[in-house]
Amino acid sequence: MFDTVLVANRGEIALRVIRTLRRLGVRSVAVFSDADADAPHVREADAAVRLGPADRSDSSAAETYLRTDQILAAARRTGAQAVHPGYGFLAENPGFARACADAGLVFIGPPPGAVELMGDKINAKEAVRAAGVPVVPGSRATAPSDGDLVAAADEIGYPVLLKPSAGGGGKGMRLVRDRADLPTEIAAARRVARTAFGDDTLLLERWVDRPRHIEVQVLADAHGTTVHLGERECSLQRRHQKLIEEAPSVLLNAETRAAMGAAAVRAAESCGYTGAGTVEFIVPGIDPDAPASTDASTSEGVRDFFFMEMNTRLQVEHPVTELAVAVGPDAARLDLVEWQLRVAAGEPLSFTQSDISFLGHAIEARICAEDPERDFLPTGGRILTLDEPRGEGIRVDSGVTPGTVVTSAYDPMLAKVIAYGPDRPTALRRLRAALADTRILGVTTNTGFLRRLLAHPEVAAGRLDTGLVEQTAQEQPALLASPYSPTNATTPDATVAAEPPSPAHLLYYAAALARHLELVPAARPGGWTDPFSLPSGWRLGGTPAWTTHRLRTPGQDPVAVRVRSITAGNVADATDNSAGPTREVELRLDEGPAHRARATLADDRLHLTVDGLRTTFALATDTAPGLAAGPVTWLGVEGDAWPLHAYDPVVESAAGAGAHHGALTAPMPGTVTVVKTTAGETVRKGQALLVLEAMKMEHVIAAPHDGVVAELRATAGATVAMEDLLVVVAPVEDTTAEGTTSGGATGGDATAEPADAPAEPAEVRS
Repeated sequence: MFDTVLVANRGEIALRVIRTLRRLGVRSVAVFSDADADAPHVREADAAVRLGPADRSDSSAAETYLRTDQILAAARRTGAQAVHPGYGFLAENPGFARACADAGLVFIGPPPGAVELMGDKINAKEAVRAAGVPVVPGSRATAPSDGDLVAAADEIGYPVLLKPSAGGGGKGMRLVRDRADLPTEIAAARRVARTAFGDDTLLLERWVDRPRHIEVQVLADAHGTTVHLGERECSLQRRHQKLIEEAPSVLLNAETRAAMGAAAVRAAESCGYTGAGTVEFIVPGIDPDAPASTDASTSEGVRDFFFMEMNTRLQVEHPVTELAVAVGPDAARLDLVEWQLRVAAGEPLSFTQSDISFLGHAIEARICAEDPERDFLPTGGRILTLDEPRGEGIRVDSGVTPGTVVTSAYDPMLAKVIAYGPDRPTALRRLRAALADTRILGVTTNTGFLRRLLAHPEVAAGRLDTGLVEQTAQEQPALLASPYSPTNATTPDATVAAEPPSPAHLLYYAAALARHLELVPAARPGGWTDPFSLPSGWRLGGTPAWTTHRLRTPGQDPVAVRVRSITAGNVADATDNSAGPTREVELRLDEGPAHRARATLADDRLHLTVDGLRTTFALATDTAPGLAAGPVTWLGVEGDAWPLHAYDPVVESAAGAGAHHGALTAPMPGTVTVVKTTAGETVRKGQALLVLEAMKMEHVIAAPHDGVVAELRATAGATVAMEDLLVVVAPVEDTTAEGTTSGGATGGDATAEPADAPAEPAEVRS
C-alpha cells in the first residue's frame, strides 16, 4: 500500500477519497484553487498545495484543477507516490494518466490505453461490438463530418441523439427529432464539445423510446480477474444529468441482470481494464399501455439492452453500490475507493463473482446549486446554514460547510444524500425524510424538488424512463412544485370569508414576523424597556396600529404583510418585553383577511402558529455588505429555501427610472462563451444574442422583442455575476421615434412601452 496519495480533485469526492485514505493510514495531499483555500477537503487533508498562477489569482478550472504540470509538481513536492483523480477534471484524461506514469507516479485508475479507447465513444463502440456486446445503431465513422452525421440520421431514422465522442456526463448531448433541426444542433453540440473536452468530434445514435439508463459497476485487478457488482438505475435525469440513482434496478429480472453483468465484464476485458469502472447501457422501457400490475423483475427472458459508453473512473453514484451489494457469507460491504487503491498497489481481488449479491436497496439524491423554479438555472452564494440529515440507513457525502461560497466556476453538486433499507419502499421513505431534514440556507438548491420527485406515483411504482422528469414538469408541474413556493401565492380577497392561509402565505407571514421580532430591542438592565422602542403599535385611546413589512422574492411581485398586536391595549402590555413567544398578533397579506398568529424564535428555527396550525421554518439572515435592499431573510421548510428581500417602493421606482427598456441582465452567474451580435445591429424577437455557460450548462440569451442593439457590454470569455447587464435592445418604437431606420420597424397603431421601464431578466433557452 502507498504511504502518500495526492487527490487531484475538490469537493465531496476529494473528501470521500481522503476519508478512506485516513482509515487505511495513508497520508493524504489535497490541491486547491484560491477560491477553495478554506474548503473542507483542504482542511481534512494531511497536506495541501495551492494551484494557479503565481503572479495573480485565477481559480478557473483551466488554471488550477486541469493543470497537469502543477498537479505533478505538487505530488513531487509532498512525496506522493500515487494520484487519485476522483471524477471529473482529469479523471478520464489519458494524457494525464500517461504523465503520471512518466513522472514515476501511480495513476489510481485504469491504464492510459483503456482510458483513451473508452474515452473515444466511436472506437469504444467498435471495440465492445467486437467483444459481443450489443450496441445502439448509429454512425460508424471515426471522425464523421456534418454530412456523415446527416447521412447516418437519414439511414437509421429519427429521432437521433448527438453525443460528443470525447465527452461524458451528458454534456453536449442533443436530442433531435426533426431533420431540419439537425445542422443547428450539430453546430451547438460541436461548440460545447470543443469548449468542454477540447475535441468537437461527434457521434450519432438512434434514440430509444422511453429509455432507461442502467449501468453496471465493474472491478478488475491486474491479475486477470474482472467481476461486476450489479447494476444501478440512473433513469431519473434532466437534460441528461442524473438526479436520482438506485441499486438494484426494479426493471431487471435475474436473466437480464446476469446478461448485462457478463456484457459489462466483456467490455472491460476488451480494453485491458483495471480498477473500478462503469459500463452504461440503454434499456427500452416498459410500454405505458401495459397493465400497471406487470412486474418486469419477475418476467422471463433477457430484455434488450445496448451499450452506451464506459466511464473509466469512479462514478458519483458509487455509494448505492457500496450500500446495496454484499460480499461473501458474512455479507461484507465494499469500499470502492479502498479497492481502487488496493488494485493500483498491485493486490488481487479477494473475492469472485459467485461471492457477490444484492442485499437490500439503496437510493441516492444529488443536491445541486440550481433553482427548479427558474428552469434549474445555476445559483450561487454563501451557505449561511447547513443541517445535514442523520438517522438509520442514512449516509451523506458532502463537500460544503457553513460559510462555503458557491460559485459558477465548478460543478453545481454540493452533496449526495443516500438512504439504505431492506427493501425499496423503506429506502424511498428514508430518503424523502432525510431530504426534508436537509436545511441549506443562503444558496437555492434542488433539495425539495428531489423530495417531491421521489413521491411521484411513477417513481414510487418503479416505472421510470429518462424523460419522466421533463415530461412531468411540462404536463403535471404541480406534482413537483412546493406548496410553500411564492409562485403559488394567490392574491387574498378580503371580501371572501377568511379561510386557513395557504402554505405560500405562511412563508410571507414567517418572514414578516422574523423581521418584526428583530425590531424588538434587547432588554435593559433592570428589565425596563422604553415602550416607544417596541413594535407594538400601541396608541393612546385606540387600537394598535399596523406595522407593515414589504417583501419580495426573486421573480415575484412584492407583497405587504401587516402585523398588529392584539394585546397591546395599554402601556403595561406595550412594555412587556418577554423573552418567550411573541404576544398574539393579527396578520394581513396585502388586503386579505386577518389571521391570528404567534411566533417563537429558538436558535435558527422560527415556530409559526397561524389559526392554530404550527409550522417550523429554518431561519437565517444574510447581512453581507453590499446588499442593496439590506439584510435578506432566508426561510427553509421541507428541504426548500427562499430568500425574502425588503422592498422599498420609492427606492425601486428610483432605480427603475434609470434603466432602459430591453436591458437584459444575466439570469445566473457564468461565463459568456459566444457573442452573436454587435452594437447597432437590427435584431428580431427571439434571435440569439449571446451564449452563457454555467455549471456544465449552456444557455442562449435571446432578444425580448424586435429592435436595435443599443448597448453591448458582454464579451466572449468574460465572467458575469447574476443580474449583470449584458445587452440593451432598444424596441423598434424607440428607435423609430428617435429617427433611426430599422429594418424591423412596423407601422400602424403599435404602442411603445415606456423607455424608462425597469431592466428585465434575459430570456433563456437551453
